[in-house]
Amino acid sequence: MTYQSMTDVAHNVLAKRKKGVEFNKLWGEVSDTLGFDTTMQQRKIAQFYTELMLDTRFTSLEDNKWDLRSRHSYNETHIEILDIDDDDFDEEFGDDGDEEDGKRDLVEDEY
Repeated sequence: MTYQSMTDVAHNVLAKRKKGVEFNKLWGEVSDTLGFDTTMQQRKIAQFYTELMLDTRFTSLEDNKWDLRSRHSYNETHIEILDIDDDDFDEEFGDDGDEEDGKRDLVEDEY
């Protein structure tokens, strides 16, 4: 039996399907194919996610789904930075624009 990486297995899983797969379902199929027990699944899931993000064969879609990049146009898979609304970010992370809140003066002996 030849060795297959987690991303190679994911590529094979997605190639057999016609559309994207939710991350947890994809991870379940990959870990089952590789024979990971529960402990190994817990240890490897973050590595798998990172490898998917870095592997140019894959693209992240809405609703935490993943698919093969070759099935999607550039415009479907990329967000123009200028289109990101700063107000949405501020609301999500609680930034009200007052940068002085929460800051305190440092006393020289605190260094």
